[in-house]
Amino acid sequence: MTLKEREVEELTEAALREIAEAGTDADLERLRVHYLGRKGAITQILRSLGRMAPEQRREVGRQANAAKEQVEAALARRLEALKEARARRAAPALDVTLPGRTAFLGRLHPLTRITREICDILVHLGFEIAEGPEVELDFYNFEALNIPADHPARDMQDTFYFNDQVLLRTHTSPMQIRVMERRRPPVRIIAPGKVYRRDSDMTHSPMFHQVEGLLVDRGVTFADLKGVLTAFVHQLFDPDVGLRFRPSYFPFTEPSAEIDIACVICRGQGCRVCSATGWLEVLGAGMVHPAVFEAVGYDPEEFTGFAFGLGVERFAMLKYGIDDIRLFYDNDLRFLRQF
Repeated sequence: MTLKEREVEELTEAALREIAEAGTDADLERLRVHYLGRKGAITQILRSLGRMAPEQRREVGRQANAAKEQVEAALARRLEALKEARARRAAPALDVTLPGRTAFLGRLHPLTRITREICDILVHLGFEIAEGPEVELDFYNFEALNIPADHPARDMQDTFYFNDQVLLRTHTSPMQIRVMERRRPPVRIIAPGKVYRRDSDMTHSPMFHQVEGLLVDRGVTFADLKGVLTAFVHQLFDPDVGLRFRPSYFPFTEPSAEIDIACVICRGQGCRVCSATGWLEVLGAGMVHPAVFEAVGYDPEEFTGFAFGLGVERFAMLKYGIDDIRLFYDNDLRFLRQF
């Protein structure tokens, strides 16, 4: 080994040792300049190669270039190690004696819970579940349900339209038409799902949930409707809760009724929730209008049926004692963990 080669070897060892002992970024920068800067020790050796004999130049050049690569790699490794050390020092100390954090179990959303409960009761009463599109055609949402073009429900204040023929469904009643188009009676279905209307306040949401019910067969009467809804309400709330059926109007049923239950808050005594009447409106229902049967090719002289619809949020608010519908959509864990 020539004197120059020994010099490069000793220089490399010294550089690697000093880099390993460097304690700050400034120390590393100083060492980089000392060894690899324009006037650095290794740089000077590389610049002196032109004055060496060819054989010596080749060997010293190889050795000096290897030394440069080793020093550059060592500088990079030490810089990264210093950064990691600073990050560890900055991180809060871990107290291994502290108790672990509680892992909260996920639970069903209250609207999912009440929807499943409603559907389970009605399925046990003989209905089957039917689902359909939320983006609906005007024919299914209005025309086939005996709602002509000039009906107030068509007003832009109520309905989200894409164009004259396509809209976001305002109720799940279109499923009545879609199912009756495909099958002959008997038909016993419920249609749970999201619906959309242009309304938003403490008791209304532009997107909410409904469950629609339909039963069609020969000899179906209003007494059957009363029996089904009475059994349903008693199972969902309380066997002792009172019901009343009030005459009403819906374009797709005739006769029509609204169903009230005795206030579940005050037990019919009168309170703020029921506006001191002792009653709460919970359902709309009625016998299927003959015009609806004609739209799907059923003979209204041969078949009769009833339909009903309920708002899931309304039932959840009553069952759980909630006075603001927006709580269902705020995703506040303090609220949701109660269920």
